Amino acid sequence: MPNTRSAMKRVKVTRKRTLRNARLKSALRTAIRKFERALTAGASMEETRELLRQALRAIDKAVTKGIIHKNTAARKKSRLSRRFNRQAQAS
Repeated sequence: MPNTRSAMKRVKVTRKRTLRNARLKSALRTAIRKFERALTAGASMEETRELLRQALRAIDKAVTKGIIHKNTAARKKSRLSRRFNRQAQAS
């Protein structure tokens, strides 16, 4: 339990930021999951391309908000793009 007023405020701020981070991280995972589902389900290339674009955008937003590291984002984006390109060539 915090003893000073400033410590109480830090607890409040930390709680708020933790909730925001959890929400953004969840949205990021959801965007990636939707893209991967479309890829495996054999959805149309246009639909899959749009979901890839949304996933990449979510990754970029997560970096700007400090949710994930920029190198982690680059790795994720590269892997998703590579999977999409492989699927596009196969069809």
